[in-house]
Amino acid sequence: MITLGDWGTGDTELDRSMKPRHLQMIAIGGSIGAGFFVGSGSALTKGGPGSVLICFLIAGVMIFNVVYALGELAVLYPVSGGFYTYSIRFLDPSWGFAMGWNYVFQWVIVLPLELTVCSFTIQYWNKDISVAVWITIFWLFIIFINVFGTLGFAEEEFISSTFKLFATVIFMVVALILICGGGPEGGKYDEYWGNRLWSDPGAFQNGFRGFCSVFVTAAFAFSGTELVGLAAAESANPAKSLPGAIKQVFWRITLFYVLGLTFVGLLVSSTDERLLNSANPYADGVSPFVLAPLDAHLYGYDSFMNVVILVSVVSIGVSCVYGGSRTLTALAQQGYAPKIFTYIDRSGRPLPSVVFNLAFGGLAYVRMASSGGVVFDWLLSLSGLAALFTWGSICAAHIRFRAAWKAQGHTLDEIPFQAIGGVAGSWLGLFLIAISLIAQLFVAICPPGGGFASAEDFFKAYLALPVVLFFWACGYLWKRKGFLKLSEIDLDAGRREVDWDEINAYRAKVAAWPKWRRWASTIF
Repeated sequence: MITLGDWGTGDTELDRSMKPRHLQMIAIGGSIGAGFFVGSGSALTKGGPGSVLICFLIAGVMIFNVVYALGELAVLYPVSGGFYTYSIRFLDPSWGFAMGWNYVFQWVIVLPLELTVCSFTIQYWNKDISVAVWITIFWLFIIFINVFGTLGFAEEEFISSTFKLFATVIFMVVALILICGGGPEGGKYDEYWGNRLWSDPGAFQNGFRGFCSVFVTAAFAFSGTELVGLAAAESANPAKSLPGAIKQVFWRITLFYVLGLTFVGLLVSSTDERLLNSANPYADGVSPFVLAPLDAHLYGYDSFMNVVILVSVVSIGVSCVYGGSRTLTALAQQGYAPKIFTYIDRSGRPLPSVVFNLAFGGLAYVRMASSGGVVFDWLLSLSGLAALFTWGSICAAHIRFRAAWKAQGHTLDEIPFQAIGGVAGSWLGLFLIAISLIAQLFVAICPPGGGFASAEDFFKAYLALPVVLFFWACGYLWKRKGFLKLSEIDLDAGRREVDWDEINAYRAKVAAWPKWRRWASTIF
């Protein structure tokens, strides 16, 4: 039963039922979805396996520094709204307004996309049932999960992430066997396969244009990684549980993205017309994770991998509602959104914000109209660069936090969890994000395959930039606040008290370890 909650400016807290195991699985498997399983096919087609490997490594370095910067801030300030509030606190309230609404906008647009991908994924087995039926079923499932609030999201993410990671590990083992020629007799990989695809058709496709397009795809594939920082506000003890979760990001980048996609590049040709965005305009857009077992004649395993993709996409759909609703609630609590969205019921659920985000799932039906594809493409273009702006703001906020921390007389020893790369890591992350934006601009003008893009295609690729600038201008006109000086930054409000006796005891214990073990403790 829904009981009376509270309306206010942030004093009412969200449900804090999220446990360390939830945070760890959100960190290691939360954003593994369509970008990894399906988007990798597009990347392979445009740039080849060499570009996929290099670009995902570079994007991995970028997100590694972003997440550690976020972890340092989230342990000290595990506030509702997470990273968007760090822009308000450490950068510019107007920019924070823009980042908050940009993040909400990103998720409300991605939700109908994920519902559409779900419906097309299930058509791998049956194309007779209308797409609208599957959209409705998956939309109702996401609504059902959100009835249970934070705990529902946390348990769903824990189960789905465990399943995704388990399935990905199995795929890599199977892929290694296939590469060595251990596939079923009569299949494509019944003799030693090796790295022949790196020679023919080659490791790289479409030259520098192809490389840049893969870099953009790689950056977008990591979207959702920042959710672990948002979830910190709903855990009982962020100072204890969040650092361990942040460290899991290293393993996701290394083992799952880089190693998994390396195997895919060895098994599936970049010229395969069945891949998404291949030269064949009628291609179904089959995932390379499905094509490899299909070509190997591992009957049934291709369907299993399609189930994995389906679970992953549904999981991201649930995350859309979680991320968008929590950010919208935080915006309202700070006076940047209508007051109705400050409401949190006694169970810790921000109901109006959840309903608002869920309602946008109905846009998935637009895709079915005769001109629905065009409308849908334009909607997606509005949020195309949202993740990059969010990550850049996290790095910039961390840099400014460290500067204010030093200027106001604090030392690094007073920070309970420190980013491995420190300020230099955030500068590196910010630099790579800028490179990603430049690469997107280049691809928007000069797409893979030669020639120049039309004005329509250019704006589809870069429309998110004027949208962010519009939000920034609105924030400034509303609040009339600009860039903060170091002396104006409030380092105390909302700072979580930590158990320094426990932290100092742990630091002393680590200091006594051998050098190799101290290094290992930073990533385990």
